[in-house]
Amino acid sequence: MSIRIVLYCISMIAKTEEYISNNLKKFRKSQGLTQAEVAKYADTTVNHYAKIERGEVVPSLKTLEKIVKALGVKSSDILPF
Repeated sequence: MSIRIVLYCISMIAKTEEYISNNLKKFRKSQGLTQAEVAKYADTTVNHYAKIERGEVVPSLKTLEKIVKALGVKSSDILPF
């Protein structure tokens, strides 16, 4: 695999993570929820949710599903596909 392909893939992953974290923050704020409230509804810690929203960690699919439900949105609202 060429280095260009690897760099392209890394770039796309970073953009996807940024897209998800930005959308989580956007929908949380639009609903007037705090990070603590979303974390509670999603059964995770505030610290972990904050890291997800800042793009510092990638949530598991199970955690992402809980967050989507906590926000009352569709996964397609959060994910770029």
